[in-house]
Amino acid sequence: MTALGLLYPGHSAEDDYPRIEQLLGSDIRVDVVHTDIGEDAHRVDALREMGAEERLAAGVAELRLAGAEAVVWACTSGSFVYGWEGAQQQVRALARAAGMPASSTSFGFVHAARELGVRRVAVGATYPEDVASLFADFLRAGGLEVTGVRSSGIVTAAEVGTWGEEEVLTLARAADAGEAEAVLLPDTALHTAAHIPLLEKSLSKPVLTANQVTVWEGLRLADRRVNAPALGALFTREPIVQA
Repeated sequence: MTALGLLYPGHSAEDDYPRIEQLLGSDIRVDVVHTDIGEDAHRVDALREMGAEERLAAGVAELRLAGAEAVVWACTSGSFVYGWEGAQQQVRALARAAGMPASSTSFGFVHAARELGVRRVAVGATYPEDVASLFADFLRAGGLEVTGVRSSGIVTAAEVGTWGEEEVLTLARAADAGEAEAVLLPDTALHTAAHIPLLEKSLSKPVLTANQVTVWEGLRLADRRVNAPALGALFTREPIVQA
């Protein structure tokens, strides 16, 4: 049994994780601990407060008791708003507090793109434009080329959590660009676990979504590889050996 610990802010799309756990079809357990979201706003100051060290540290004791082997801060915007170096400091502090390997969804996107061997990515963000542009900056700092960013301008995670398949597919199609090798949907408040096969079929390329990437990143930290075709190309392809 491999136990993954996720720190998830508030309540929006956390039901994606039991679905993903089921789709993994293996001896994987995904434990979710909710952190205090503070103000539900896709605004830089609110997001930085959401990802503050003390807020994350408050949830790690429960994960340790659950037997988690690795912990992922399951919030993209609450990590990339710190920039590449600041996000690294965030996960180092989380690892110290938890006493286990740690990462965040933001780093998961970069690692997942490298796993698939893609360099050029398009971004479909639910966030306002200024926040979405910070995610693009983060990806560039990780060595990726961002072909374009589509912003939906949504301010709250609560609203994002109400989106269904039609809205998710519309966002992904709008974000896609012919030169992009993959499309990234970076909000853990967005329900995507049930839609990945449809997204990839529609776009004819890998689609990386926040909750999918979060669990994959936890498995990477735990040195586990699971074949799960229902979770898309990220969970079916052999690893790419980087030159």
